[in-house]
Order: sequence, then structure tokens, then C-alpha cells
Amino acid sequence: MSKHGRVLVAMSGGVDSSVSAVMLHEQGYEVIGITMKTWDYHRSGGNNGKETGCCTVESMNDARTIAVDRGFKHFIVDIREEFGSWVIDRFVEDYMTGRTPNPCVLCNTHIKWAALLRRADDLGCDFIATGHYANVREEAGRFVISKGRDHSKDQSYALWGVRQEHLSRTIFPVGGYRKSEIRAFAEEQGLLNVANKPDSYEICFIPDNDYRRFIADQVPDFEDRVGEGNFIDKFGRIVGRHKGYPFYTIGQRRGLHLPMGDPVYVTYINAETNEITVGPKEDLIRTILTAGEVNLVKKAELPVGETMPVTAKIRYNDAGAPAELTMTDDQTLKVHFPGGREAIAPGQAVVCYDGDDVLVGGWIRKVNVELDQEEALEQEV
Repeated sequence: MSKHGRVLVAMSGGVDSSVSAVMLHEQGYEVIGITMKTWDYHRSGGNNGKETGCCTVESMNDARTIAVDRGFKHFIVDIREEFGSWVIDRFVEDYMTGRTPNPCVLCNTHIKWAALLRRADDLGCDFIATGHYANVREEAGRFVISKGRDHSKDQSYALWGVRQEHLSRTIFPVGGYRKSEIRAFAEEQGLLNVANKPDSYEICFIPDNDYRRFIADQVPDFEDRVGEGNFIDKFGRIVGRHKGYPFYTIGQRRGLHLPMGDPVYVTYINAETNEITVGPKEDLIRTILTAGEVNLVKKAELPVGETMPVTAKIRYNDAGAPAELTMTDDQTLKVHFPGGREAIAPGQAVVCYDGDDVLVGGWIRKVNVELDQEEALEQEV
């Protein structure tokens, strides 16, 4: 009999998930490790077919080695079909409609937790665990996600979409530690094959980080659907030519090759006309966004029409900024940044915090760029 129950630990082969499994094993849980194969790297066509990043054969072997050495079971499961239909299809669709996708949040919301819990039930596990730098606690009948102790590695932003019934069975073993402490623990425990592994920042299914190649490979008639188009300024004047709207993101400066004297940035993408608006850095500033596909975390409901102060993050590597949150209806959030924010990108997520706690999150659908452009045109006339 285990001391605390049976837990299924997602082991990518990295230091954080490896330490999570060993920590729980040391604490008296009956640990079962699981590594999920999400993508066929050789099919991806990038990096000369070489596997890099998480969940590669090397990483799977690292995870299995730790499990064998510590005496707990380890399984590899193939979820490529589930992963492709949810994460990759949405990733490509977002780019093809002019949005900037966030596949890690999609994976956590629709794939990783659901896939883990299905396997956990099959294996009679009480809990699941991952190596995310975040915390979860029960409060007033809700399971609340909060920031990890190491704010520089905090991953709560990527977890806003995890449902309550999934959070109720989730453990984050490394959430109360700093990254340096986790690496030190790995060395002390003799986990030398993972202790000094570098963090992986690339998207797991694009090992060469070449988004352009990947999107073109995924869309059979891509060349026919997307070609060169115009760069325009906020007044609609043509200032250059671009290679196709899916290859650009809001806030991008590099690779525009526009001889305009001062640096310019992508401020708006119009997929319907294949036009990309560019302008100076101040043109990136927006004050209002709306978000859909909302998931409430800390509270079961928010009063419709009432405004509340929050700290809101609009991308993963974002310190957050003061904002005013309004639930406009049961499915839509309105977030107002009195001080403005740069490069708010539709397709990314907005996550609103109450202190360190995740209050609510949603997918950014619109910003007030259309209004800004109309006002600019009126001023020009």
C-alpha cells in the first residue's frame, strides 16, 4: 500500500518532470510514469528529420531510465492522432486566419490533461502530476491555480484552460521551488542524465523553429491560397510587399525589409485582403480586448456587467499589467488597460490574476485596432 495513493506522472524526459516523479516517489506515492508521443518528427520535415526538444526517443529513454532506476513503472503512449486533430489543426487554422496561436495552452486544455486522466483511470491512479511551475489548492469549493514560487519560470499562464474536475486531481510537485533548487535536487538524487538539460523553448512539433516551412507543409494548396501582398501604413498607403500574411505576427519588426527610415512593426493583419499594416512602435499600443472560450478558475461565476481590477497577462513572457475586467456575457470578457499594452495579438490568451491566483482566462478575439484605423483615416481626410 502506498502512503498517499497512486499518481500518474507526465514525464517528458526533462529535469522538471523527472524531479516531480522522484519527489513524489520519495514522499510515499505509488508513482507510474508516462511519456506521451505527440508528433512524428520525421514527418515534420524540419531539422533534417532529427528529433529535438521534448518527447523525443532520447527523452523517452531518459524518463524510462529514471523509472527503472527508482523501481516504478513507466509507459509510453501514442497520442499523435489526438494531438494532431486538436493542437496542430488549430495552430494552422489560426495562422491562416491572421491570428497568432498558442499551442501549449491548447495542448494543456484539450490534450495533456484529458489524455492523462483517461490513462490514470485505466491504471487506477488517484492523481496526475506534471512538472509545471505552478500551484493548485482547494478554496471555497474551487480548485485554484496560482503562480509558482519561481516567478521567472511561472507557467500558470499556460494552465488557465484546465477544467475544475481535472484540477481536483492534479499535483504540481515543483511549484513551491525555484528552478535552481530543482536542478540541485536532481544532482543530489543522481539524476545526472537530466540535471543540466537546457530548457526547451521551441514548439515540440516544429523542432527547427521554422514556422513558415511547417505551415506551408501542412496546407496542401498553400501556394495557391497565399501569395505576396501589400504592406500598408495606417492610412492605407502601400509601402512595400510581403511574402504572405501567415508568415507575420503582431509586433514583429525583424524581417520586414522596409526602407522607411525608422523601425516599423506589424500592427494589424488582414487575412481577407492579404494586407499587413505596419507603423511605428507607438502604433502597437491598444487599450481594449475582448476574449472568448472563457474558463473561470478562482470563482464559479463573475457578475455580468460589473468591472473589477485585475492584473492581466496577454502572452506567456509577460509580467502583466493593471487592467479592468468586465464579463460582458457568459462567454465573453472585456479587458481594458488604462495604460495601454503593446502588441495585443488575437489568437493568444489573456489571463487575469487576483494577486497570484488565476481568476479567469480566455482566447483573445478582437482588439480596438479597427477603431484606431478608422479614426486615423478620418484625421487624414
